[in-house]
Amino acid sequence: MSSKTDIETEARRLAGDSRVTDYDFWRSLKNLNNEIFALSARKAPIPLEMIRWRAIIKQARLKRGWSV
Repeated sequence: MSSKTDIETEARRLAGDSRVTDYDFWRSLKNLNNEIFALSARKAPIPLEMIRWRAIIKQARLKRGWSV
């Protein structure tokens, strides 16, 4: 399975999970962006898993009808 398919599948699953609130998506995305920015500012490597989860959360928010 490709990475893009994995991201789509996980985003669809999260978007459909009523236990995850819109605030949870917003807060998680904000935390990830802040951490990625901090790593970048220190010129430290950014783990691919962080980038992957950022893409998943963005897609899940879009599937719920929120802008990114």
